[in-house]
Amino acid sequence: MARPVSKVAAPRHAADNERIAAIFEEIADLLDLQNANPFRIRAYRNAARSVRAFGPDIGGLLGSGRELPKLPGIGRDLTAKIGEIVETGSCALLERLRKQVPGTLVELLSIPGLGPKRVQHLYHELGVETPQQLRAAARDGRLDRLHGFGPRMQAKLLQAVDARLQTGHRHLLALAAAPAERVVSYLRRAPGVSEVSVAGSFRRMRDTVGDLDILAAAADPDAVTRHFLGYPEVREVLAGGPARASVVLESGLQVDLRTIDPPAWGAALVYFTGSKAHNIALRRRAQERGFKLSEYGVFKDGRRVAGDTEASVYRILRLAEIPPELREDRGEIEAAEAGRLPRLIEPGDLRGDLHAHSKASDGANSLEEMAEAARAAGLEYLAITDHSRHLRIAHGLDAAALLRQCEEIDALNRCLRGITLLKGAEVDILENGELDLPDEALQQLDLVVGAVHDHFGLSRTQQTRRLLRAMEHRCFTVLAHPFARLIGEREPIEVDMTAVIKAARQRGCALELNAQPRRMDLFDIHCRAAKEQGVPVSIDSDAHRAGDFAQLRFGVGQARRGWLEKDDVLNTRGLQDLRRFLRDCRR
Repeated sequence: MARPVSKVAAPRHAADNERIAAIFEEIADLLDLQNANPFRIRAYRNAARSVRAFGPDIGGLLGSGRELPKLPGIGRDLTAKIGEIVETGSCALLERLRKQVPGTLVELLSIPGLGPKRVQHLYHELGVETPQQLRAAARDGRLDRLHGFGPRMQAKLLQAVDARLQTGHRHLLALAAAPAERVVSYLRRAPGVSEVSVAGSFRRMRDTVGDLDILAAAADPDAVTRHFLGYPEVREVLAGGPARASVVLESGLQVDLRTIDPPAWGAALVYFTGSKAHNIALRRRAQERGFKLSEYGVFKDGRRVAGDTEASVYRILRLAEIPPELREDRGEIEAAEAGRLPRLIEPGDLRGDLHAHSKASDGANSLEEMAEAARAAGLEYLAITDHSRHLRIAHGLDAAALLRQCEEIDALNRCLRGITLLKGAEVDILENGELDLPDEALQQLDLVVGAVHDHFGLSRTQQTRRLLRAMEHRCFTVLAHPFARLIGEREPIEVDMTAVIKAARQRGCALELNAQPRRMDLFDIHCRAAKEQGVPVSIDSDAHRAGDFAQLRFGVGQARRGWLEKDDVLNTRGLQDLRRFLRDCRR
């Protein structure tokens, strides 16, 4: 039975599921810092998980006048708060808690290793309430006074804080996507606008973005600026002029708008998409041919001769149009001149996903729910790769539990239509390079995804030896998130990726490009290196809930930055061809 929720006829803030879940998590964090009732805290954390696991967009659902279905752990009070968030972009409880707790303490909670109890100790005993203050306290020895902050913990905290501060104010690509799409949709309704596009590093699909650059083409820039400054999600206006404006959204993302004269649209889009190195190379090429290239167009003797479209800019410079993801001055101009640009992989080319979790370990959904979500995402097969026993925090499976899951998958495959589940496991690569499950269990699987989840501080030589030994195992199929990084939280492990790629080619196994937004791992340059060595790359969601298959598009963006084509990617193959690869991998 559907739960009633106050009607939201036209949500002004169009909060997506991620934003609703993030608000519930922040409420739980703030309550935790206040030593509130543990059951109340747990209710908000469970609600966040339920919202993330719910596939349909809640904002769109309520905005169309429909009711919110019953979700696990969400009663009348939380349902009402969801309606409040969709309508206003926040909720009164969150705003009240923010006034009661220093906001910087919540930022400390996002640092790995710091829970509410440790943050309370730091704040009350040392006066530490910012990452910068934590770094200073770690460096001058003041953390020695606190129970639970031994040398190893201090070293981990210092590494995590340094990584966070080096990242600066950049945002994960995937988390910037929904706000970007909403702003673009809003600007398309501005009077006289003929074109709107996100530019900058977002358009080039960098794994993180700083400010969001948006271009609009219109003859009346004042009207566009007025419309833009009226956007409901604007928290602060930084600047507003006739052709440009800057605002900060409620999410903390800064958006810079430039309104372009339509005849210069293409040249402006090239210029503001970048990268800087690519633009410099283009301008040099234009000068060599007697042209002047700027964001206003391509000029010859003071007359604009191209610039209304991007294609016209590249065409007059005798180049094929270069996809935005390749514009990094890494040989793309030479390839465009010679007609050797790759036919980059498209999201629709993916036919399966080889890395996903169920609630048997740390996922949120059942096998059947994950299968149905993968089918709804357009996939033909899905590998269930729950964690192995070594990763206790993720409730990893031992050999017996894994074999029981294999039987469940076999039974489920007899009933499923339009999707096939593959039997797999994400098996920990131990410090010595051994795999975390016995051979008898691994041999029952269709594929083994090996991953590093600990001992991140090994030397380059030790870490490389560890991976190479794991890859030698006859059941090994895919090296998951090879650098084990978490953007802004944990630096990549030190590893000789040239040696790893060479070993993968000789062994006949694959490397993963993990599309989880905090990972985005492999790096683009290593995707390209794998391509050049003939090593297949598997673009996987690392899905932990039904809605996570949407992350695959960001992995595809990273793959495009790495010059990957359809045939370079393992999971663009049909199921029969994939099974052949999996069999060959074990020979």
